[in-house]
Amino acid sequence: MTAKILIARLVVFLVGLPAVAALILYLPHYNHLAMNVLVILVSMAGAVEFSRMLRIKGFPLNTVEAALLGALSPVSMTLIVSGDTNYQITQSLFIIGASWLLVAVVFIRKQDFSPALHRIAAGFAVMMYPGLFLSWVIHMAYLKHSTMVILGFALTVMANDSAAWACGNLFGKNNKGIFKASPNKSLAGFIGGLTASMAVCVLFTAFFPVSYKPDQIAALPSAIITGLFSGIAVTFGDLSESVLKRSCGLKDSGYIIPGRGGILDSIDSFALSAPVFYLLFRFFFDGANK
Repeated sequence: MTAKILIARLVVFLVGLPAVAALILYLPHYNHLAMNVLVILVSMAGAVEFSRMLRIKGFPLNTVEAALLGALSPVSMTLIVSGDTNYQITQSLFIIGASWLLVAVVFIRKQDFSPALHRIAAGFAVMMYPGLFLSWVIHMAYLKHSTMVILGFALTVMANDSAAWACGNLFGKNNKGIFKASPNKSLAGFIGGLTASMAVCVLFTAFFPVSYKPDQIAALPSAIITGLFSGIAVTFGDLSESVLKRSCGLKDSGYIIPGRGGILDSIDSFALSAPVFYLLFRFFFDGANK
């Protein structure tokens, strides 16, 4: 890694971490509406990047459609959480999106209808990734102690990413290649990331016992299990996106974030781990809805 990329990554981290913490801590109004809107925008941008990857493989979908379809899940969850609407809104928006994909191909003017199936497949793909996964972050805003839950989740992911990178650089030179999807990832980095995720969950359980009140078993094993499996999801979120990029011959999903690449390069770990963290929290801790 060059010094320029290293500096860019550090700047993004040092700016991004306080910004995320401030957004969660100081703008909790209407069940974290500000954060929910950010999730919608990020999901739209991620869907656009994903659509470009699909286009390379012959699955065409224009940018506007990708952005709108990618917004469906987080928008519907925001309407439920921050707008106090019922869960049928989620089904309605998805039905509208799916109906559009199916009906739009009827109006293809060319005689060749072979791209129709590819277009529909691309549309359903961007409806799910990353928006459907990230909507679980918005789901966390509906919990009783949502601020500490969301902050704990964000730090669980970010600590994993940072520790994996640091441990990999310091101790991973001779144990790389454990995942063919990303040959530069090392066993040391993987263990370091998991340890960091578990440490964050343990610390939050210790310092915020009201928010992280054990419901099934004792606090310490609850925190360790939540951190462990959330950390595994963080790693596999990153690896799965690496596979998507490699299948398209890309190094990065985009170039919008200095030192990191595209939006998907930065949120892939959040996307896959969000439902895992949420479900584990609901099972192990007192995570009743408001």
